[in-house]
Amino acid sequence: MGPQKGELLKKELNIFSFGDLLTHFPHRHIDRTKINFINEINSNSDFVQVAAVLTNFEVIGQRSGKRLVGYVKDKTGELELTWFQGLSWVQKLLETGRSYLVFGKVTFFNGKAQIVHPEIELLSYETNKAKDFLEPVYSTTEKLKVKGLGARQLAKLTQVLLMQVREKDVPENLPASILQPLQLISRFDAYRKIHFPQSPAEYEEAVKRLKFEELFIARLRMHLLLSQRHRFSKGVVFDKVGDLFNNFFNNHLPFALTNAQKRVVKEIRNDTARGRQMNRLLQGDVGSGKTIVAVLIMLLANDNDFQACLMAPTEILAQQHFSTISALLEKMDVGVRLLTGSVKTAQRRKILKELADGTLKILIGTHAVIEEVVQFKNLGIVIIDEQHRFGVAQRARLWQKASIPPHVLVMTATPIPRTLAMTAYGDLDYSVIDEMPPGRQPVTTVHRYETQRSRVMDFIKAEIDKGRQAYIIFPLIEESDKLDYESLMLGYENVKSYFPEPRYWISMVHGKQPAAQKELNMKRFVDKDTQLLVSTTVIEVGVNVPNATVMIIESAEKFGLSQLHQLRGRVGRGADKSYCVLLTSSKLGNVARERIKIMTSTTNGFVIAEKDLELRGPGEIEGTRQSGALNFKLASIVQDRSLLELAGNMAAKLLDDDPDLLSAENLQLKNFLQQQKGAILWSKIS
Repeated sequence: MGPQKGELLKKELNIFSFGDLLTHFPHRHIDRTKINFINEINSNSDFVQVAAVLTNFEVIGQRSGKRLVGYVKDKTGELELTWFQGLSWVQKLLETGRSYLVFGKVTFFNGKAQIVHPEIELLSYETNKAKDFLEPVYSTTEKLKVKGLGARQLAKLTQVLLMQVREKDVPENLPASILQPLQLISRFDAYRKIHFPQSPAEYEEAVKRLKFEELFIARLRMHLLLSQRHRFSKGVVFDKVGDLFNNFFNNHLPFALTNAQKRVVKEIRNDTARGRQMNRLLQGDVGSGKTIVAVLIMLLANDNDFQACLMAPTEILAQQHFSTISALLEKMDVGVRLLTGSVKTAQRRKILKELADGTLKILIGTHAVIEEVVQFKNLGIVIIDEQHRFGVAQRARLWQKASIPPHVLVMTATPIPRTLAMTAYGDLDYSVIDEMPPGRQPVTTVHRYETQRSRVMDFIKAEIDKGRQAYIIFPLIEESDKLDYESLMLGYENVKSYFPEPRYWISMVHGKQPAAQKELNMKRFVDKDTQLLVSTTVIEVGVNVPNATVMIIESAEKFGLSQLHQLRGRVGRGADKSYCVLLTSSKLGNVARERIKIMTSTTNGFVIAEKDLELRGPGEIEGTRQSGALNFKLASIVQDRSLLELAGNMAAKLLDDDPDLLSAENLQLKNFLQQQKGAILWSKIS
């Protein structure tokens, strides 16, 4: 392969090495292991291969309609062959009365079977027999095809490579204790058979082996990180439950904790008392009460003379947490401060001084808390809300602010399917609040078409007449800020025509507004100065307005399931009955229709998350594209769930028996793990 083609392979298919070529797997195979009779061809036939005599051929038509048509005949019938390109070149290959091996995809024209642009070669002793393997078909690109690197040429390259590869070049990485019980073929055989299998059964055998390997290695790496942290990481010790925690729990809790909240608090208390750094993911649906858990844990840190920090991805969300937590702790002697980019210099200086001398116990903020100038006296716990919005490096800067890494609690309101959590977050301990506080009414969700808009607006007016408030959300399509802005402004004018001033007042919030303007408009809605909030998805997380009972989502077909569920979670936060209306155009695709159906049939975030995973795949959910744990070439955590479970169980058992992979049998596995590039797993926190 020359340097030009080599460069093109790198750019187009990311193939830099023999190993990359070997793992550029075929996406399907064509069966050329048998020769068909012409009378066997029917409407169900896909690719066929016949051995037949060319009876005649001729060029038909003029200019653009010009084509070459030929006929071949075997003892059972006749088949038409057609070429539209390279006619003069094909004519030189053809000779009537000679026998040919013809291969191609069957199509039907006027009820007659034909093959367009067949592969055709003279029948000889060599070609008179079918190939002894299934022919692989590889994905390629137009640029590669132009340079003679289509699917066929890639197959030839791979075939040449496999003729030179020996077993030592593809060493086994799984121990016999795993291969034998599962009856998995060797790694070397799997690579040969996935490219050039002799039968569909051989191909399935190869795929199963390589899928299992991908899932097993991913789960093993996660289990190793988890077990090493449990065994070796040093953490600060919260060994007492003191006055602050008990005072708040007994005298200031606004409501009784659910059993799920009690269970999670207990899990965290046990974790933080062991002298090992806690790295825990707390998952709970919108409104399940994660904030109360966070407050209790921060007070636990304070009782043990440590400071606590809560970091949120946006100023609105940080402000929301600050208001909620300050109100909860207002009758207690605990200092709570807010640090964001818009805090004035004098106030900032005061906060920094109180942090450094230890008088400030709880800090809530945005990215501002990770700046170099922010220094804690003794940071004991970091709580991160909606952590997928922060980069690995950003998060890491927080635990560099203490000599012993602080405990870490990651909170997310986006329910994560169990299979995704096992794979992408397997290195974290895992807590779930799977119970809603009593008294929260489920939100009634309905689907309405654009043609029913005036009825929807009348419904909003009826709710406003009862003293309630409503959200109207427009989609944000990042490719075009200008278009987004124009459609939002158009939508805003449309809403104003239904809700004229001074009877109705409307707030508008969008990404182009200065932060102060956004905060002001938001505050007017929170303070009930406006009855309607027209917004893009900037209000998706963190806005808490108990008086808002209606959520209208415009062009709901443009939103993903998780986002629709998050937006719906903005209403139903008070005692009044709440509603979510999904407004769509009348033309809906199958996936959009399925999403709407799921949203109107359940409010369970975990059910929705599972469905979202099935509809969109893991790469689209929660930014998991960044995750080294999900870069599978063959396996799918949706389709291969049972294999994923099996791989996880076997990885856990292997490490139970041999935690450091020191046995002779596991040495090859250990070497393989060390040779891997080991991309940073995005959920790995410390």
